[in-house]
Amino acid sequence: MAQGKRQGKEQDMDQDMELGMGQDTDGAAVGASPRDRLLDAADELFYRDGIARTSVDQVLRRAHVAPGTLYAHFGGKDGLIVAALQRRLDRWDRVWQGAVDAEASPADKLLAVFGAVSAYRVRYIPGRGCAFLATSTELPDPGHPAHAVIAAESALLLTRLTRLAEAVTADDSAALARDVLLVYDGAMAGLLRGLTPNPLEHGRTVASRLVRATVGTG
Repeated sequence: MAQGKRQGKEQDMDQDMELGMGQDTDGAAVGASPRDRLLDAADELFYRDGIARTSVDQVLRRAHVAPGTLYAHFGGKDGLIVAALQRRLDRWDRVWQGAVDAEASPADKLLAVFGAVSAYRVRYIPGRGCAFLATSTELPDPGHPAHAVIAAESALLLTRLTRLAEAVTADDSAALARDVLLVYDGAMAGLLRGLTPNPLEHGRTVASRLVRATVGTG
């Protein structure tokens, strides 16, 4: 029995290598590991076409990976959803922090969240809007494991914005952070609606007015 399982795993690995080597016409990254190819495929398809509309078979075809490999790494579609979302959160955290670190003034550090989204969308596979809110909409059951990642992303946004707002004003930094977060959410929705030419740039402009108004009254 153990030998049969080992042979099956080896066959899946051989199939992954055969499917993945040199085949990038459907979006699979040449040279990437089967696990990374699965995450890349999930990240693209889930947030482009929707989680419910994307089958496991579509992810497997996109990633050029055998079915056994997906189940070995993630246990199934739900596990893949969580892993792809967590990787997105980790990447977003790093990109945003890098954008903050690149700015000099407290106000610009607070407003860096808008440029960070643009930088993320250039560097990685973008969603149509906010992938975390989209996932929450598609998976309304609060018991789904993806909701822990969604909650972590919300906490990151509010915590970091509040900390950055504290360097801008000592009087009502929490209110300023909530205001900037609301503008950020609107800018992300604007990406999906498609009526504003550059909703992230527009959002930064609106948020900068809030910052100036807060500082002017402080």
